Amino acid sequence: MLTVTYEYKLKPTKQQIEDIENILTVCRKVWNYALRERKDWVNSRKCKVNACSLEYEYIIKADEPFPNYHVQAKKLTEAKKNNPELKNVNAQVLQQVLRTLDRAWEDMKSRNFGFPRFKKYFRMKSFVFPQLKGEIIKANRVKLPQLGWVKFHQSRPIPDGFAVKQARVVRRSSGYLVMLSLQLDVNVPDIIFYGHPIGIDVGLESFLATSDGQLIARPKFFNSLQCQMKLLQRRLKHKKLGSNNRKKLNTKIARLHQKISDTRKDFHFKTAHRLCDQGDSIFVEDIDFRTWAKAMLCKHTLDAGFGQFFNILSYVSWKRGKYFGKVNKDGTSQICPNCDAHTGKKTLNVRVHSCPECGYTTNRDVAAAQVIRNRGVNAVGQTVLENAC
Repeated sequence: MLTVTYEYKLKPTKQQIEDIENILTVCRKVWNYALRERKDWVNSRKCKVNACSLEYEYIIKADEPFPNYHVQAKKLTEAKKNNPELKNVNAQVLQQVLRTLDRAWEDMKSRNFGFPRFKKYFRMKSFVFPQLKGEIIKANRVKLPQLGWVKFHQSRPIPDGFAVKQARVVRRSSGYLVMLSLQLDVNVPDIIFYGHPIGIDVGLESFLATSDGQLIARPKFFNSLQCQMKLLQRRLKHKKLGSNNRKKLNTKIARLHQKISDTRKDFHFKTAHRLCDQGDSIFVEDIDFRTWAKAMLCKHTLDAGFGQFFNILSYVSWKRGKYFGKVNKDGTSQICPNCDAHTGKKTLNVRVHSCPECGYTTNRDVAAAQVIRNRGVNAVGQTVLENAC
């Protein structure tokens, strides 16, 4: 089963905007109520039997079951009979909110995350229609439950044979979007290694270096707009809570953040397509960028978005039929790509690789990219004939 997601810009009417905002408000209230119920159950089990809590806690029966998804979904069905606000919202949308909360709760326990957050107005940004029936798309319109036919900018057509399974409506600072999940019952074979291999080494002096000797400069997405962002946030400090001026300024800040994010993602996609034009098999380092985000250059690392770039490069490679693989990251700057001799550790100010054994000299990042390429090719059982100049 092949599943892809296409994103389109919605053009709703005023009434449809009111309906979307109403659904988001009810989803936020359901999330907060369900989360409060779970936290109260946990807090009621913390207090000792022979002692009172320093803070007041709800008294819950000892045999009361934990309010998991099934318990809360059953209570939601009963509440919809008497609550007109819940009755006006699609039942499956509210059930998806409870499912999302349940996943966040399980991640808290299994991955040592903190408690899920209560949602303010700006934090609840999307909701899901998990089932769509009948004709979904017709003449630049998409049919959504409770909203009816909504105009949207169909920037690219739906591929032949794909069926629209679900839709997510997202509110952003630039407007409303719809994300359509498309499915096709087909088996996609894994792409095997072939053709010209390319190794990629990422860094902060250059965004990346390829084994063919190409260096791509690192655009400073956030740093270029940091002064503007700082000025707007300084003004926000003096605005009254809940005022219209504060909401307008929050919208400006959100649009600036989205501009930075969109610019970064556009650069990542264009760079990924350019790399796929140059080679048939692409190898990168297997790096946990969460450790980079805690180092001295954390702001520049997060601004570059290397993790997002690797995900996009993997997707673009799969879509264009290119092989994508990850290799061990250890010691890529300490080995000569020409003779495999160990050259020792290099400090960050040393930007040229010069091998004392064979005399091979090149840019340090390019040499690391060539080592990555050699490791990837050797891992799939091939040989490299020559290094690029």
